[in-house]
Amino acid sequence: MKYRTLPGTDLHVSEICLGTMTWGEQNSEADAHAQLDYAVAQGVNFIDTAEMYPVPPNARTQGRTEAHLGSWLARRGREGLVIASKVAGPGRREWIRNGRTDLTRDVINEAVDTSLARLHVDCIDLYQIHWPQRNVPMFGATEFDPAKETAGPPIREQIEGLAAMIKAGKIRHYGLSNETAWGVCEFRRIARELGAPGPVTIQNSYSLVSRGVDNDLAEILFREKMSLLAYSPLGGGILAGKYLAGAQPPDARYTLFDGVGARFRKPIVREAVDAYAALAKRRGVSLVQLALGYVMSRWYLGALIIGATNIAQLEEDIAAAQFDLDGPTLAEITALQVRYPNPAG
Repeated sequence: MKYRTLPGTDLHVSEICLGTMTWGEQNSEADAHAQLDYAVAQGVNFIDTAEMYPVPPNARTQGRTEAHLGSWLARRGREGLVIASKVAGPGRREWIRNGRTDLTRDVINEAVDTSLARLHVDCIDLYQIHWPQRNVPMFGATEFDPAKETAGPPIREQIEGLAAMIKAGKIRHYGLSNETAWGVCEFRRIARELGAPGPVTIQNSYSLVSRGVDNDLAEILFREKMSLLAYSPLGGGILAGKYLAGAQPPDARYTLFDGVGARFRKPIVREAVDAYAALAKRRGVSLVQLALGYVMSRWYLGALIIGATNIAQLEEDIAAAQFDLDGPTLAEITALQVRYPNPAG
């Protein structure tokens, strides 16, 4: 396992981060603990969760994922681990805090305290805003719509709330997720004006079929000395090959949950995946090795977040993420991206 220090922090993390969003829905507490035991034994020390999880989100299960991780941490201890979590953004999940999801200072404080209690820790290493407070296109949406503007706490208040959590010793650093170039720049600019800590990471979707980071966000990562935490590097499983040739495995996420992963269900995405599968076969690698190896090759990567619903998947993903693609294979990927530059958005 390789490790790196996230820029702007003292967080020394494994290049592979264990994702958790299925724990409490597709995975039981025992499953979660088995995944944690296996991942840590392989050298993974970075674990990412969220107050909203598991997915698909609903009132019945919300908070279970943090609780499953917390019960394992209570037994094992957190020594040597880097724990990341997230506060839910506004709207979408009216059952969280009875609908109090606007990112005010008080809401951020309450969310942090609740996550600390579930996780059985006294400090969260990296605390992220799960999605922006303001109106932005996200989760595969491609157009900004001014008609959707709503009032809410400004970025300045969000920074002040997060800075207060750092000062109180409840979190060590904070990051952004599902964020745009404008949002990252505003957070960094206002933090400088306030003399407050700025965000250190961006957790956005990134894969062979979702490459929205590669333009303006990549420049920001370079100039602001930040790093990407790449989620959905397998497109929720579509780049694992399980849906090739129209297959719909009965226990797969896109079979079980109709409303999940719409951006990865587009016909153009299926076409791109078929093309990448053919490329992988020509190069003598698995589709998972091709997909994860590509994300691992990106210069701005802080960590690649992988999630699994069983140990066999986790074993394959951890091994594949440590497989280095050769130059000719990367060159063929670049050539194919001319035809499929960003099919999932």
